[in-house]
Amino acid sequence: MLEVCDNGPGIPESEREQVLERFYRGSNHEVQGSGLGLSIVQRIAAQHSARLLLGGGPDSRGLLAQVQFPVR
Repeated sequence: MLEVCDNGPGIPESEREQVLERFYRGSNHEVQGSGLGLSIVQRIAAQHSARLLLGGGPDSRGLLAQVQFPVR
């Protein structure tokens, strides 16, 4: 498993599926970007038979992204 956790504004639970779509920017328009990062991560994970899971960061701040690889 690979985990990345930040302490930024996070992603509301209601938007976590949508942020995996290309060019979706979410409701926080103060954050810069094109909305491609997480869709690219999901595609790479799928090419390696892995799953991308998004959750809240520690203390309900930020985002926790997990890439779970299959046991071989």
